[in-house]
Amino acid sequence: MQTRTILLAASAALALITAGPAQSAPRKAAADPATALQQRLLTLDTHLDTPASLALPGWSIMDAHTVAQDYTQVDLPRMKRGGLDGGFWAIYTPQGPLDAESTRKARDFAVMRGVAIREMVAAHPESFALASKAADAAAIKASGKRVVYLSIENAWPLGDDPTLLRSFYAMGVRIAGFAHFRTNQFADSSTDKPKWDGLSPLGVQLLAEMNRLGVVPDLSHSSDRTLDDALRLSKAPIILTHSGCKAVFDHPRNIDDAHLKALAAAGGVIQINSVYVKGLKQSAEREAAMKALEAKYAEDRQLTAAERQAMLDERHAIDAKYPEVRPTFDDVMANLLHALQVVGVEHVGIGLDWDGGGGAAGLEDVADLPKITKALLAAGYSEADVAKIWSGNVLRVLAAAEAEAAKEQAGS
Repeated sequence: MQTRTILLAASAALALITAGPAQSAPRKAAADPATALQQRLLTLDTHLDTPASLALPGWSIMDAHTVAQDYTQVDLPRMKRGGLDGGFWAIYTPQGPLDAESTRKARDFAVMRGVAIREMVAAHPESFALASKAADAAAIKASGKRVVYLSIENAWPLGDDPTLLRSFYAMGVRIAGFAHFRTNQFADSSTDKPKWDGLSPLGVQLLAEMNRLGVVPDLSHSSDRTLDDALRLSKAPIILTHSGCKAVFDHPRNIDDAHLKALAAAGGVIQINSVYVKGLKQSAEREAAMKALEAKYAEDRQLTAAERQAMLDERHAIDAKYPEVRPTFDDVMANLLHALQVVGVEHVGIGLDWDGGGGAAGLEDVADLPKITKALLAAGYSEADVAKIWSGNVLRVLAAAEAEAAKEQAGS
């Protein structure tokens, strides 16, 4: 009850000046059409791992940062430059042991990560606003603020109680995923050995709870068999918040064309990411150095400012000595265009996994988003198509989840 109490509480241009009839002030160059369109569109990303940055010592969402400086990819100044109106801010918990004590700690971590997101909004009400319904996003954009929906990546913190999702729903969660890199009590992961052959019995209960509440089920990271179960059992459309296409890059995290079509047939949407877009191999030296760095600065403990700076210095040294092999902007677009070709503009969106491993050469942070819009326009997609890709489709899915919840709750 204490956890739930905490969760519920934690609730035009400038005129030109002429010098005289014979002279006029130089006219400012017109904005690039794609950049101008990006600013007009409602632009949402379905997987922002930026809440992890909120815990960094001395880091502020209000300040301008750079990838070269601290590896972060989202802050308010860059959101403004790139036309990102917001999206789904992830409560991500790395998978750990399934014993009761570990799960309790994960629950508390997830609660506090959600509180941090809400505190960000409360601290900057002129810049951010919480969203709870699909209709909220357009109104928030019209007010000049950034949209903050919450999501859950990895349901492990719910323990053996799917009804705990109700508390996270009260906090603002509107999308929830079942598993992460490892199989857990709810579902098989796409990157781990199967245990349940899809959803577990507890996972089936969690899916039903999502439908009852109006939370969109997220099957990114889950196995194909888990996706099959969710497609068969869910009464509302499903989303893949940050996935890619196996036809472009054959990786377990990605989805094949047959599943893409099944997802679309059920009204769902795939949101293309920028991580699993091309098969790349880092040098053995870089992999060893990065593994040692991650072990030294474990992600489950709070770093001091000095430790954070030391970690950044060591990471920069690794990058200089063993440069990272990176995907390119074209690799990201190859996945996006393939999905569009297979299932059409009604069933494709964007969730680039910013601050969670996303980004590519030429697509460094959210300031680069107009490049995607420019490429879509060049590929022949209309402004209406681009609007669906950037937000229309995910909001349609969320609205369908809301409708299903209203139906179930009216009948209960």
